[in-house]
Amino acid sequence: MNEKLPFDFIANKEKNNLTVRREFAAHRQMVWDCYTKSELLDQWFAPKPFTTKTKSMDFKVGGHWHYAMIDPDGKEYWGWTEYTKIQPINFYETWDAFCDSDGNLNIDLPKADWHVHFSEKGENAVVETIVTYSSLADLESVLQMGMKEGLMSTLERLDDLLLVLNK
Repeated sequence: MNEKLPFDFIANKEKNNLTVRREFAAHRQMVWDCYTKSELLDQWFAPKPFTTKTKSMDFKVGGHWHYAMIDPDGKEYWGWTEYTKIQPINFYETWDAFCDSDGNLNIDLPKADWHVHFSEKGENAVVETIVTYSSLADLESVLQMGMKEGLMSTLERLDDLLLVLNK
């Protein structure tokens, strides 16, 4: 991770949410594109050493992103994101859940509402993500799964991709 750029990860156990704030050395439009286009998401949206593949994506209100994170042995961990509100290059809102390769939700694992906000700080972009769970147990479950470490690694991959795209 770019140590010079701020990264905040705050778990609020009273509100059952996480606030993740991260600054990137890139313009807001480029960072927005990295979050909203499957061909770019597939290049960074998984902690090392995992990779990501998109099965389907339709970035619009009511649309979805169906994707898998794949471990080095080829095991796939599927996710489903449904877009509920979009204001281009400013923010989008979703709900996100674990699922299978056919998109059937796994009701035994936590589901969350995401609000992802994009702003500028000089020439850099700042992304603030608030992830809200329905219960403290769900929040604690994702923390135990390694959400903080996974996000840190994932955002390092985005740093690396932005370096390439900025050339």
